[in-house]
Amino acid sequence: MRFALLVAGATAVLVAGMAALVAVVWSDLERRDRDVVGPILEDELGLVLVAGLLFVTLLAFAVAAVLGRYAGAARRLAADAELAAEANPAHRAQPRGAAELRRSAAAVNRLADRHEEAHRETERAVARGRQEIEEERRLLAALLAQLASAVVVCNLDGRILLYNQAARELLGGDEGLVGLGRSLLAILDRDVVAHALDRLLAPGAEGPRARFVAPAGGRLLRVEMAPVRDRDEATTGFLLSAEDITGPAQRGERREALLRGLIEESRAAVGSIRAAVESMVEYGDLEEAQRRRFLDIVRAETLRLGARLEDVMGDAPDGAAQGWGLDEMRAGDLLEALARRLRGGDGPAVEVVPADRDLWVGVNSHALGLALTEAVATLRRADRGVRRVRLALVPDGGHGRLEVRWTGRHLNVENLRAWEGRFRDVLAGHGGEAWSRAEPGGVAILCLLLPVAEPTEPPPPRPVPAIAARPPHYDFALLGRSERTELDERPLGELRCTVLDCEMTGLDTEHDELVSVGAVRVVIGRVLAGEVFERLIDPGRAVPEAAVRVHGITDAMLAGKPGVEEVLPRFARFAEDTVLVGHDVAFDLRFLQRAEPAAGVRFDQPVLDTLLLDAAAHPDHEDHALEAIAERLGVSVVGRHTALGDALVTAEIFVRLLPALRARGVETLGQARAAVRATPEARASERLYG
Repeated sequence: MRFALLVAGATAVLVAGMAALVAVVWSDLERRDRDVVGPILEDELGLVLVAGLLFVTLLAFAVAAVLGRYAGAARRLAADAELAAEANPAHRAQPRGAAELRRSAAAVNRLADRHEEAHRETERAVARGRQEIEEERRLLAALLAQLASAVVVCNLDGRILLYNQAARELLGGDEGLVGLGRSLLAILDRDVVAHALDRLLAPGAEGPRARFVAPAGGRLLRVEMAPVRDRDEATTGFLLSAEDITGPAQRGERREALLRGLIEESRAAVGSIRAAVESMVEYGDLEEAQRRRFLDIVRAETLRLGARLEDVMGDAPDGAAQGWGLDEMRAGDLLEALARRLRGGDGPAVEVVPADRDLWVGVNSHALGLALTEAVATLRRADRGVRRVRLALVPDGGHGRLEVRWTGRHLNVENLRAWEGRFRDVLAGHGGEAWSRAEPGGVAILCLLLPVAEPTEPPPPRPVPAIAARPPHYDFALLGRSERTELDERPLGELRCTVLDCEMTGLDTEHDELVSVGAVRVVIGRVLAGEVFERLIDPGRAVPEAAVRVHGITDAMLAGKPGVEEVLPRFARFAEDTVLVGHDVAFDLRFLQRAEPAAGVRFDQPVLDTLLLDAAAHPDHEDHALEAIAERLGVSVVGRHTALGDALVTAEIFVRLLPALRARGVETLGQARAAVRATPEARASERLYG
């Protein structure tokens, strides 16, 4: 555009000057001279126009030569200098253009040599200064790695700053939910965490910890939370340790089932022994053969009972009877946990009345569940009409009243009082009470009072943040960062990104299929090489030989792998609440979006393309291919044409582009989206930025 404007301007000036000259000469001619010259000019008008066109062409070539020798070379020199100063200290300017610009390029390269050496010396000095801190961090990471309990440190917005491998396995599973910068509130219920945090931070709070029980990923977790404070004793985050108590609860249920079976079998054995002994006592003059027969019965039943006791002791899980003390638990979670226990085996149908979300109780859920299960089992043996049990937990003064309601044959008050006694020992540790009543129509209710957790002031409104394997699993730079900035206004260096790449059976976006997805997270300008996603996908068709030559993924490697409908939901969880980044990412997104209906997911996050970002940061470079950008920025290309390998290279490129973008005034996500729209290369990916 500048070239065209320059040629047009120069042509217009020259034409205007010639026209002015002709007008002056024409005005000085006598009338008879004009009559002579006029016809000559008319006859030679075509020659004049051709000469003018030739003149403009020669002028254009002259302007292009000047621009190429001076302006273009100067712009490329400026771009090379920016690269060396901002992104890649090892980059050097290529001498181009006039002699003056070649001398300037040599001077820039000498400065770049000094800059690179100063950069290396600075890095060495910083490394020496940070060595002690890094040693302490590695020691911390090593200690955390040895802990059996899951440990997570978060800032006050719930963003994960540190975690150990146990936390990744317990809380994250295969979905990659645990990661630096990700939100703990994507794993644990926000209200549960907020309630515990508010109790922990409340003025006059008793003790340095808050305890609660919460479900997560189909498991029941016992959680302890402690504050993280700075030098001024201001709370900047919290430490959370979690333990899976699903196993102990299941072992307790198994032990309870063994004991119930032993009781049932013992009744028959004790009955036989009692009958034999009573017969021997009542009929003292029994013949020796009859007496021996009764003694054999007693001996056989005694031996059978003893053997059964040994079997039960051998099968009983260790530590099943251990209690866990009182934990804070939301009423709805407690009801669901009790309902799951009652429904086990041939248990009754259980209806749960929705509880107040703000109602919390202090409870030993394991002990209470055991007692309630045994009571309902006894109830069903005594009254075979019982098929349905209804559970409710409602506020009652300073307590929560757990109501167990069933319908069956009429039960008298004496029976109910006998059964409620089963709960008295359990409730003694809760400081609660138990009572029962019968209602008309064969309806019976057992009521248990449980202590309510101390109320706290309603938590201040917090935004719900949507949200990495080996040490280090920490990033304390997140500690002071807030989630209150709108995404488009957030600096590029503070974004949480998922850098992705895909491999396919071919290049036809309408008919070819995905065979691999790879991704890595980038958090606050750092590539988290330990937090990656890599899956092979069965495309449901043969992989063409041409595609195999590119990415090396064969049909044998894909045999037995999950389909796209299973892999994409896992990838969506991995990339949740992040900005998607890729190189020429529109191509990858077409395949992902075409598979969205089958997978039941939708990728609607903001998108950044490193091809377009490089075009915005380095407009004077013509080649924006992945290899060319990597060479300019000093990024080693490893694992090319593998999904994860390309994702890692793209992530390094993205991080190194950030300083160059800042130098051009592109600092936020919104500014980056606007900058790439202005590039000619953006037309091919316009739909990503509309």
